[in-house]
Amino acid sequence: MDENQNQEGQINIELDETVADGTYSNLAIINHSISEFIVDFINVMPGVPKAKVKSRIILTPQHAKRLTKALLDNVQKFEQANGEIKDYEQPPIPMNFGPTGEA
Repeated sequence: MDENQNQEGQINIELDETVADGTYSNLAIINHSISEFIVDFINVMPGVPKAKVKSRIILTPQHAKRLTKALLDNVQKFEQANGEIKDYEQPPIPMNFGPTGEA
């Protein structure tokens, strides 16, 4: 038996201290090919014309769909407990560093 799985077939997941701190992102750029979805997380600061990708996650199409469902489920639960999340209109951010996507 794999040492990362217990007797019930569950995976024992470890969270490293540096990863546990998290990375703030207020923009996500999503691109895809036939075999993968690429999500780049970016922190855009007002008045600063340049921003760096802080984290990149690469997913299979199946995992991207599962993530979409999980995010939707969690947003709905959050809104049931806390009220509707307001989606304020923001001016478009010029994207001049690669293919465009939506987030």
